[in-house]
Amino acid sequence: QVQLVESGGGLVQPGGSLRLSCEVSRNIYDVMRWYRQAPGKEREWVATITSAGATNYLDSVKGRFTISRDNVKNTIYLQMNGLKPEDTAVYYCNMGSTFWGQGTQVTVSS
Repeated sequence: QVQLVESGGGLVQPGGSLRLSCEVSRNIYDVMRWYRQAPGKEREWVATITSAGATNYLDSVKGRFTISRDNVKNTIYLQMNGLKPEDTAVYYCNMGSTFWGQGTQVTVSS
């Protein structure tokens, strides 16, 4: 059973930063993704990183968010800068389109 555990969420003021982590219980030689789900909305894709390190982002987070991976630590990260209230959501990591973490809450509010 593969486990993904997200951490790093919290309450931050607009313009602030957070770094989310997702630790995986096995080697992460897969495409890894971050998703988010805001209250009353469907889950949406945020960012992807391939096994080769190629990245792709939702247009609304380009230039503000950075996805990265540490294959030694079996961990992926999402560095979020310039946070906006509309970034408020539960953030989930996903591995290989199959496995999901439990989510971590990010709230951007003054």
